[in-house]
Amino acid sequence: MKTLNALLAVSILSLSSLALAEGGSDRVYGQMIRNNQQAMAQYAAENGKAVPEIVHYKYGMKLDVKKVVSSTPANKGCGVGPSRMTYEDSNGKLNTVEYRLLGENCPNGS
Repeated sequence: MKTLNALLAVSILSLSSLALAEGGSDRVYGQMIRNNQQAMAQYAAENGKAVPEIVHYKYGMKLDVKKVVSSTPANKGCGVGPSRMTYEDSNGKLNTVEYRLLGENCPNGS
């Protein structure tokens, strides 16, 4: 039953992320986010935890991070794109926070 619920959650979230995937880089971000969501649903099922709800980071938000389980890689270009981090809090609950991240290949301004 837990596996069925996890697969249902992944399916719903995957469909919603397809709506974001329109352009070239949007497709890359969309695929990256879908892969992360599937991995986190599998991790949750294997560890007997609930699939985490995705929370969008707001400046100043307090995070109770005990263990980082997964994070999506930074963009290889210089643009700003979505990224996610899934972590366990001090109570052992899985949480996923989505935030914006600057790519790693930006000129240094020199």
